[in-house]
Parts: sequence; structure tokens; C-alpha cells
Amino acid sequence: MQAFLSQRVVTPGGIQPAAILVEAGQIQSVVPPDGVPVRVETHDFGEAAILPGLVDSHVHINDPGRADWEGFETATRAAAAGGYTLLVDMPLNCLPATTSVFGLELKRAAARERCRVDWAAWGGVVHHNQDDIAALAAAGVLGFKCFLVHPGIDGFTMVTEQQLKAALPHVARTGLPLLVHAELPGPIDKVTETLVHADWRHYATYLQSRPDEAELSAIRLLLSLCRQYKFRLHIVHLSTSQALRELSAARSELLPVSVETCPHYLHLASETIGEGATLHKCAPPIRSRENREQLWQGLRDGIIDLIATDHSPCPPEMKRLDEGNFKTAWGGISSLSVALPVIWTEASSRGFSLLDIAHWMAEGPARLAGCHLRKGRIAAGYDADLVVFDPYSEFLLSKERLHYRHPVSPYLGETLRGVVEATYLRGTLVFAQGEFPGVPIGREFRPES
Repeated sequence: MQAFLSQRVVTPGGIQPAAILVEAGQIQSVVPPDGVPVRVETHDFGEAAILPGLVDSHVHINDPGRADWEGFETATRAAAAGGYTLLVDMPLNCLPATTSVFGLELKRAAARERCRVDWAAWGGVVHHNQDDIAALAAAGVLGFKCFLVHPGIDGFTMVTEQQLKAALPHVARTGLPLLVHAELPGPIDKVTETLVHADWRHYATYLQSRPDEAELSAIRLLLSLCRQYKFRLHIVHLSTSQALRELSAARSELLPVSVETCPHYLHLASETIGEGATLHKCAPPIRSRENREQLWQGLRDGIIDLIATDHSPCPPEMKRLDEGNFKTAWGGISSLSVALPVIWTEASSRGFSLLDIAHWMAEGPARLAGCHLRKGRIAAGYDADLVVFDPYSEFLLSKERLHYRHPVSPYLGETLRGVVEATYLRGTLVFAQGEFPGVPIGREFRPES
């Protein structure tokens, strides 16, 4: 048996001095610090907080097929350094996409014995795979992902309203959530027609090309379909605060809808993005300071359920750093190693606590993924996934702290608050002080496991 002690253990009941008793990779109990049995291996972290291992329900690992963008080895290494102990991989950007059981099995083969933390898979809903949905659910995906707009890459098709309606009865029967990139192409196409002669080095041009209305119209459509088909709806990477009122009304209506936003929408602002700064490009886009503050209010009000990274890496040349062209640059921001300090830097300045962090970044994503009885909490019966976190230390972000395959980030050079000192997966140390001890012990989380 092991005991993990801290003056600040973040449990569902509050932050308190406690000892976490662990045996065979599982939390046996949480007791007062003086309740540790004799002859137990003890790890005392003093004033550093112990959080539940974070869960990231929105990650693009890109393996198999595009491991030169990212792969299981590098993504899970970066996750361990960032305090994440479970990643749920999106079904696109890998080759083949996870839109069939065949694709899922190839992903499992790519992950075998290469993961520093646990992982699971979302399946994909594309225009032609309605007959694969039930089989994917039976094979162990935790839910499904679709796009209502072109995803920016070949190999994973968007779905039209009619194609989505054809898939929804199959999704609803599984009982699993459908995660949706909620932008419709109509408002985007309409605006883009007016930007033929615009300067695409200006972030304002890109921001104009992805208007709030694209998100709003998509969310309205999805809420209508949710009423009709009674499926579990999850809105990924909400960027527009204009949708909060309608999402709140949907909650009051008891529709089965949940919402996430991302670190970049909560930390960055369009007013500070310089000319040609394509590391900031993502879709939907980073919007204004005022919009950012409204998203924080959405978290405070419980309209937004969780924070996920949307870690979407690519080789640096795809960000068009030399030409600074927002039109042709890849849209994606990588943040697995730094999401926790990015969010804590902002949250702590607004009066939020580590309890909120645990809710948004551990328990909330675990609930979405259906692993909330094993992951996301420090409580008896849960996996001993733990993060030792110093909430007071600050650091200047350098490439050496990123740990994913291509160390580029819009956060480089920023002073961030909060340091991940150590990460434990099922009671085993997987990260400490910049090092990754031992062999990879991460494994796939399956609903029956």
C-alpha cells in the first residue's frame, strides 16, 4: 500500500489535508493525515496540491498514419507532463479515420505499449458510415464526433443536415454522446465571398471569415435535432458567447446537451493577435476580450460544463509561419503540456479555486466520456490517477516544457502560474521534474474495463 499526503487534497467534498491510500493502482480510501497505517510507503507533498488526474476529452493524436504530426508516444508524454492521465482521441487526422471497426483496430495496434497515460477513442460519423455506428459502439468507442463544416482535411467528411438526420437514430440507440463541431458553412461561405481581395496576414480577416453566426445557426439546428431524436448532444470548442443564452434555455428544457470550451478561448483575445501570427489560428476562431469574459461567466453559471484542449498539432511548416497567411495555415493549437497552468493563470485571477479546475478538467470530461466511475475524482474505488500541482509558482514558458512532437505554441514566452510537479497513473509515477520514469504503462480505457 502507498499513501499520498498533502495539506491540500482536492476531493469532491472540498480541499483538505488528507492522505490518499492506494493499493493495486486503486484508491482504497481518503483519510486524515494521521490515519496512515504503519509500514506504508508514504509520499508527503506538503503544501503542494494533489488533484485528480486530468481527463482531456478532445485530443487529436493523429496516429496511425500521421505520427509525423503527433503520435501516441509524444502525445501521451506531453499529457503526463501536463497532469493528464486519460486522453480521448478524436477520429480524424489519423489514417484511416476511426469511422469503422477496422480503423479502430488499427489505432489500437498503433497505441500498444507506447502510451505514458491511458487513452480511449471517439468514433466518427461521416456521410456514408451510418451502418458502422452500432458496430463501433459495440467495439468500445466512447461516443462519436461529426463536423457540420469541412474539417480542413481530406479523409473525414462533413455531414449535411440530411446526412446527420440519417445517422442520428443509430447514434441515439447507442446511448453514447455525439460531439459536434458546430459551425455551418452557409454563413462562412457568404462572408468569404466578400474577402477575395482582403489581406490574409491580418487576423481580423480570418476572424471575419468565421462569424459568430456560423456557430449560432449550427447550435440552433443541433438543439432542434436533439429535441426530435433524443440523442446526447455535446458542443465541442464553443467560441462564441452569443450562444450561451440559447444553451442555457436548452438546459432549462432538460435537453441532454453539454458544452465545452478550450484554453485558447479563455486566455487569448483577438485584439492581441499580431499580423501573421498564425500559431493562433484555430476553428472556430479566438474572439474578443469581451467574448472571452462572457465565456468565463458561462463557466461560472454552469452553462459550459468542461474545458478540453482541442490539442491539434501539425508540422510547423503547415502553420505558414514564414508567410503568415491565416487563410492557408493549419487551424489548430497544441496545449497538452500547458493547459492546466494556462487555465489556472486565468481562473485564479477571477476567484476560482482548484475545486473548479477539478470539475472542469477532470470530472466533467470523465462524465462526458462515460468513465466517471473510475476517472476524474479522488475517492475510494477510483483509479489512483493523481497530479501534484504547485499553484503558486510561476514560470516562463519555453520549448523545453512542451514535450509534444513539434514544440510550437502561441503561449511561448508567457509567464504562467502553476507547476505540475508530478503525475501518477494508477499509483505509478509517470512524470516528475521534467522526466518520464519507467516504461509506458498507459492502456486503453474501455467501458467494460
